[in-house]
Amino acid sequence: MAKPAILVVDDDPAVLSAVDRDLRRQYGSNFRIVRADSGPAALDAVKGLMLRDDPVALFHVDQRMPGMTGVEFLEEAIKLMPDARRVLLTAYADTEAAIRAINEVRLDYYLMKPWDPPEEHLYPVLDDVLADWQAGYQAPYEGIRVIGYRWSPSSHQAKDFLARNQVPYHWIDIEMSPEASQLLETAGLDAARLPIVLLPDGSHLVQPTNAEIAEKVGLRTRAGLPFYDLIIVGAGPAGLAAAVYGASEGLKTLLIEREAPGGQAGTSSRIENYLGFPSGLSGGDLSRRAVAQATRFGVEILTPQEVGGLRVEDPYRYIRLSDGTELSCHALIIATGVTYRKLDVPGIEELTGAGVYYGAAQSEALLYKGEDIYVVGGANSAGQAAMHFAKYARTVNILVRGDSLAKGMSQYLVDQIGATPNIKVILNSSVAEVHGDAKLESITIKDSATGVLTTVPTGALFIFIGAQPKTEWVAGVLERDSAGFILAGVDLVKDGKNPPGWPLKRPPFWLETSVPGIFVAGDVRHRSVKRMATAVGEGSMTVQFIHEYLLGLGA
Repeated sequence: MAKPAILVVDDDPAVLSAVDRDLRRQYGSNFRIVRADSGPAALDAVKGLMLRDDPVALFHVDQRMPGMTGVEFLEEAIKLMPDARRVLLTAYADTEAAIRAINEVRLDYYLMKPWDPPEEHLYPVLDDVLADWQAGYQAPYEGIRVIGYRWSPSSHQAKDFLARNQVPYHWIDIEMSPEASQLLETAGLDAARLPIVLLPDGSHLVQPTNAEIAEKVGLRTRAGLPFYDLIIVGAGPAGLAAAVYGASEGLKTLLIEREAPGGQAGTSSRIENYLGFPSGLSGGDLSRRAVAQATRFGVEILTPQEVGGLRVEDPYRYIRLSDGTELSCHALIIATGVTYRKLDVPGIEELTGAGVYYGAAQSEALLYKGEDIYVVGGANSAGQAAMHFAKYARTVNILVRGDSLAKGMSQYLVDQIGATPNIKVILNSSVAEVHGDAKLESITIKDSATGVLTTVPTGALFIFIGAQPKTEWVAGVLERDSAGFILAGVDLVKDGKNPPGWPLKRPPFWLETSVPGIFVAGDVRHRSVKRMATAVGEGSMTVQFIHEYLLGLGA
């Protein structure tokens, strides 16, 4: 297979040569550098690459070119190669055009001339952009293959687990692909026992659990030590932030995740209001970067692994994993986030994973190209999913229980949804029943204002309603509110008195629970602000409190 291409476009021969030279020196071993001296010539080059099925990783384009500007070229080029990353080379006077291009052509970055030295001003930017492209690129792949049935909950589980853990795989539908039958026959496998995961070493897994898949693909499922300075339960934004700060400040840190790093935020198709990312980024991209950062600082990450119990024996805090293993630490952070509340309507349990999905289920999005799908929920997660699915589905219908989308969703998303013609918002509505034999075929919608029931055909229902914590494992040890969210800091102090059984003179730190040395961060905390930036901030702050706790300050 040919190397992915980096296409460099500039009408100035000297600049074109300089860019070509710098890119070849840094990226020539992994990418093919293709150059063009005008927009039209570059479009011809793109068409030639497309005909040969050669991927383009990056367009590196000058803005000021006669006949066709850089932005005008990108407008045409991304129609042919929509997954290629886009970097615009500008002069100071072109800054306004570059900023406009962020929205017009989803520009990934713009660079000012001159870029010397490239080690400081060019390579760090392109390293990041190319890493993002490689993370989402699906090349012809001789690696993990999953043979399954589209409407099988267990097939969906295997695909979703691999996708959320950013493990590349090739999906082979038993109903659509002749290759599937041939592979099963060759391997002597039974088509009635799907999914089957074929591994590069020639082995295979039949109807595997997530833990079995994780072990085979190289994810860590067992701790390397019995004791850590810091254990963090939950690898969403709060847990990842705590892991980065804890390990970077010298704490031997273990991070435990039940499903996949990123948590609920990791399933978001596009986050556009997170500081420092004007073009937005996906939850998967953010999770990948955070995991790489944590790993670089020496964080040990277990996934998938679930915590089932907690006990305290001063000065240690002990957790029990679902496999019975017990681990101890000086300090513990609970950052387990929340899960989407289950929709309790007739028929839904049997069809979950077979057309009914909780969360974005991005591994399924391409399967609904040209179809009519439904999204339930009125918060940002529902809006982000609707915008993502609108790229593929014929129509996306958002069912909102209230009378306004703006009550629970950020205005930027409300505006985007309003400007997307194939998204329809249906207010004062809820799902009353789902129907289907082995797969979702239709849903019944109730109008809460009139009581009228309407049944509509659909093959996909994505649910984003409410939030509930999974904190049963701390019951009897930590104080929680009536909904199961963990109390911390000032919420534990009543009438100026510390919580019952609190052994220290000082009150609990702001993010400290009813047991000293156990902290909580993110959405699982009572009265938390359900925003990613807040979760990251809380995760970071807990490490400062942990240092104070370990030093015995104010005790």
